[in-house]
Amino acid sequence: MLAKLRSLLEMIRFSHTLFALPFAFLSAVLAWQIEPFRWLDFVGIVLCMTFARSTAMAFNRIVDREFDAANPRTANRHLPAGLISVRTAWFFVAICAAGFIVSTLLFRNPWPMYLSVPVLLFICCYSLTKRFTSFTHFWLGASLLLAPVSTWIAIIGMQQLALPFVLGLAVLAWVAGFDILYACQDVDFDRQVRLNSLPAALGVRKALRIALLCHAAMVALLILFYFVAGAYLGTVYLMGVAAVAGLLAYEHSLVRPDDLSRVNQAFFNVNVVISVGLFLLVLLQLAVNNM
Repeated sequence: MLAKLRSLLEMIRFSHTLFALPFAFLSAVLAWQIEPFRWLDFVGIVLCMTFARSTAMAFNRIVDREFDAANPRTANRHLPAGLISVRTAWFFVAICAAGFIVSTLLFRNPWPMYLSVPVLLFICCYSLTKRFTSFTHFWLGASLLLAPVSTWIAIIGMQQLALPFVLGLAVLAWVAGFDILYACQDVDFDRQVRLNSLPAALGVRKALRIALLCHAAMVALLILFYFVAGAYLGTVYLMGVAAVAGLLAYEHSLVRPDDLSRVNQAFFNVNVVISVGLFLLVLLQLAVNNM
């Protein structure tokens, strides 16, 4: 049983939860400046983020299993390799989806429960987008946009939504940018099987330029977030934004049209530092504010 659970967590790349969770908590710590902190909110955020992402990733692995089997880069994933059965994967999807919906009951207001099913449908639909649009990367970004926005709504309700929405747009631009970088690895395969992506449609060189524009937009939105958040953020946060800009520049230096060998390093290592690091600097900023 433990071995099967480990395989399921490896299938959905559970460690990649680190991408969105810090932005959810960044939104939460600002919301807690308005509403009192509750441990149930904290637990609810962790559970909802974990279950929602696990549902979407497992669904993605199921619906893409035939493509994964045909792609040499992904042929050894758990479903194509037969390490996990499709039936087990569907059971995992059902358990995680139910866990997400139940976890929304931990919050004080009913909005998380009302929005739980639409949110699940939206983030799962990302898995199908490569079949009909080259802008699939932006659907993925919009799915992660929901992390800070939904967290804010869970704590505050439908009030002062400009703050989490601007942060969410920054997340959207960030995720779309690094997903375009990641998709460059499969440009030949996507063209062969007629899957849509910006690298497949425009070529790697142009796709990398669009990814760079997305990340420039992220930095601009993080600066806008400074003004929207008002007194909550200050110099420490702006130093964090400067560090994010530097890390994004480093990320793009790792990937070139004629050398995609370091895409995984750019995709995971740099982006985890960005999300976790910015969240920690916001915590430091709030601590400085209260001194």
